[in-house]
Amino acid sequence: MEAPSVSLDELLQRGYRYAMSLTHDSTRAEDLLQDSWTAVLQAGGAQTIGYLFSSIRSRFINQCRRERLVPMMQLDEATERGLLDSGENRNDLVQANYESLQKALSQLRPVEREALFLAVVEGYTAQEIADLTQQGRGTVLSLIHRAKAKMRRFLDQAQVGAQP
Repeated sequence: MEAPSVSLDELLQRGYRYAMSLTHDSTRAEDLLQDSWTAVLQAGGAQTIGYLFSSIRSRFINQCRRERLVPMMQLDEATERGLLDSGENRNDLVQANYESLQKALSQLRPVEREALFLAVVEGYTAQEIADLTQQGRGTVLSLIHRAKAKMRRFLDQAQVGAQP
């Protein structure tokens, strides 16, 4: 199941993408990866994709539980978007598609985003995802199916709403 050997750079890049799939926020993903990597190094654990993903996942779950107990204040999205979009010269169509995709992904539950990411981006099989996340294979297949269906519905609705 585990890839034979990956470089440190590739390991951290994959860890970042995995953290992004869970958090859907680049800053939180960076923090999550940093905390997880620090924990892996301090514990002297195996520097493998599976070990790093497990560390990222457990820290993400802990953050979610903590946020339910203590609500965190979010940055104003308008300010954040103003800062992010100020220097970018993107094609309007590409920007609209990107935003639609981001909105569609934000409609998924974290567990659905995680399963979809591991299957589509990382290329894991349902059984490998089940092993990584300690869930049943059927549950993983169901999560992937639901995530794809939700994405399809949301993007179809966005496309219908965008037509003149």
